Amino acid sequence: MKYVILIRRISPSFDLQFRITFFFLMLPVFGVSQTPLPPLEPLYIDSEVPRIDILLPEDSLAIILAPGNESSNYHFHATMVFTTSTFSDTLDNVGFRLRGNTSRFAAKKSFKVSFNTYVPGREYFGVEKLNLNGEHNDPSVIRSKLSWDLFREIGIPAPRSNHVELYINDNYFGLYISVEHIDEEFVANRFGSNNGNLYKCLWPADLNYLGDDPSLYKFEVGSRRTYDLKTNTDEDDYSDLAHFIFVLNQIADDPTFVCELEKIFNVEAYLKVIAMEILIANWDGPIINKNNFYLYQNTQTGKFEYIPYDLDNTFGIDWFQVDWGILNIYNWAANAEHRPIYSRIMAVTEYRNQVSYHMNQMLVNQFNTTTFFSRIDSLKLMIDPFAFADNYRTLDYGFSVSDFNDSYITNLPPFHVTYGLKPYITTRSNSSMSQLLVNDIIPIVTDVTHNFPGLNESVVFTAKIEDEAIANVQLFFSTDGIGFQPFSMNDGGINGDVQAGDGIFGVTIPGLPTPEEISYFIQATDNMVQTERKPACDYYTFSIGDQIPTIRINEFMAANNSTDADEAGDFDDWIEIFNFGPSPVYLGDKFLTDDLNLPNRWQMPDMYIYPDQYLLFWADDEGFQGDRHTNFKLNKDGEQIGIFNGFSSGFSVIDTITYGPQADDMATGRLPNGTGPFQVMVIPTPGAANSGVVSIHDPSINEIIEDFSVVPNPFSEVINVNFSLRKRADVNWVISDVLGQVVFENTLAQAEGEVSFSWHPTNRKVSTGIYYLTIITSDITGDSSKIITKKLIYVN
Repeated sequence: MKYVILIRRISPSFDLQFRITFFFLMLPVFGVSQTPLPPLEPLYIDSEVPRIDILLPEDSLAIILAPGNESSNYHFHATMVFTTSTFSDTLDNVGFRLRGNTSRFAAKKSFKVSFNTYVPGREYFGVEKLNLNGEHNDPSVIRSKLSWDLFREIGIPAPRSNHVELYINDNYFGLYISVEHIDEEFVANRFGSNNGNLYKCLWPADLNYLGDDPSLYKFEVGSRRTYDLKTNTDEDDYSDLAHFIFVLNQIADDPTFVCELEKIFNVEAYLKVIAMEILIANWDGPIINKNNFYLYQNTQTGKFEYIPYDLDNTFGIDWFQVDWGILNIYNWAANAEHRPIYSRIMAVTEYRNQVSYHMNQMLVNQFNTTTFFSRIDSLKLMIDPFAFADNYRTLDYGFSVSDFNDSYITNLPPFHVTYGLKPYITTRSNSSMSQLLVNDIIPIVTDVTHNFPGLNESVVFTAKIEDEAIANVQLFFSTDGIGFQPFSMNDGGINGDVQAGDGIFGVTIPGLPTPEEISYFIQATDNMVQTERKPACDYYTFSIGDQIPTIRINEFMAANNSTDADEAGDFDDWIEIFNFGPSPVYLGDKFLTDDLNLPNRWQMPDMYIYPDQYLLFWADDEGFQGDRHTNFKLNKDGEQIGIFNGFSSGFSVIDTITYGPQADDMATGRLPNGTGPFQVMVIPTPGAANSGVVSIHDPSINEIIEDFSVVPNPFSEVINVNFSLRKRADVNWVISDVLGQVVFENTLAQAEGEVSFSWHPTNRKVSTGIYYLTIITSDITGDSSKIITKKLIYVN
């Protein structure tokens, strides 16, 4: 009989501790149009003024601040200390540089702190960068903070912000506003995905039509693109932006325009943006100065989302001799230039009426001088001592210390502060009220949501409805996309909605016994028999009762130094997916992630994985190398990996793992393949079947051998082999390396009962590595057994 055992000798100093935890994620009801807003605390806490210390060599700071270096984007190595009243954190090896456009040449500089420049993938409280804005334009040092807060309050995905005191090498650089950086983390936290195109739109981004060719919108001004793509840069595909601009400019018929625009743009949210930008007088956005905004193509909805940006030129700050406090709210765009994102939208009566409705609501709720002034007074009291001590604040426009106080209540001639903060708010509020034409609106339907039930589980639908008098709200439901059955939706607090009278209407439909593709739309009618349908010209779809696909995370390596190279010759992290089922599984509508809170971080390629196929993905954040290269890397210190279904199933979980620290060139995989628990692999097998620490055991071997063990395994000094013989036999054992060369052998003649022997490789100068132990037994009948193999922990 013959037995082959794979053994591994390791360094005596290696720590064998290893931890794997399974993580189960229950996703909430997902909103078709909801925009979650992450909390302010702790990084953007605004009930106090945190302290940020930047520590770096003095010569590095001198280079940053030296005249002529204003345009440099080089990140200097620094340490950041973030301190609040409850904790203090120190982060070494951060990047530090100037930021901004014109502010780079100001006496009071703005700065960027990057957590991931020198530590790839590092985040701090979920963000990769901090923007520290000097606010040299604004003597009150509060205008942009108020603007960000107002947008967030009305549900617009605006950056978080707070006041901080900034010290560089223990020198006080002044009171700053820390504003959340808009990047892939930002959009993922708001929209559940960062797979879409994110465009930073700077002057002269007027969104005017240049032609159907997407490359026409890649034009540059001042060595940068006007519509600067920040994600998916390897593909560099502008076709979505080109189509959006086409719809804005080239469709003249109002009903067709509404249908096509609502398919590709979150119009309901942008109508609120128009109203708020007029109230705060943000002339430095797309409507007037064709500048300073982001567009994100939300892959969950297929719609562009508008993200406001750079809001310090607000609340009466003026460089054009315009009285922004009384400017007509219905004539807001630049007079001589076409601004389709404003003029084309406002030309639709329904949209214009909704802007008026939203503005009226804001004047009552957000722009109310009583409540708004109270908020301003509270913030001012908190930042007073930090502003008074800020000598840099006085350098650019000669603002005195007393100007800080005065700027809240009066203008500061002859500068650009044509209004005091509070007088502007009062003037804008009064003039807007006098100009408002509040007509009876068609019902506004937003925040449409549904759950993703399993078979025989109830299906819950909700929607927010706004109107002065709602007559009825109906859900039209279909399982074939043709015959739509109506169901009444109610705001009684017992129909899946939150509470009675909150404007959220809901309906619960009994579960379905078989998997179905669901189609639906919502229709709201008011007392004037005006009806609104969402979506306007189509319907929402999702599936229920789908079985979990037969694909699993089968093996991964988070510290690939020398095991397997990709097609570019790089030794990158990898994840192996295995289909253990009987049918092909389509991957193009599924997602792979390293963060279970971001289930759709990376959409898998347009391909199938076939039964018993092992498919390798490189977790290297190098998508330009091919469609099986993800947009993330794995962390050898431990993190998460997950496979998720797509949007139509609510990003339901297919498979996840949360793993602990990984050694270099160590793989972790399932045994049995696809269905078994995770364990450390003896030999990594990327793209092939796993073999691991348990025996491939055939009952027939028990005819001669039982109670077989090899311990410890892996080992460093000595390995012991133990087993019992059921009958007397000769036992020959051979140890060979992976090339088949014998490094040790021995024979036990006519052995019986308990058998033990040991190997001490250190006495024979055998290096660390993988070895095969082969045992051959022969009894008086000459019988031989099948091969038994033990796969051991693979480590360096």
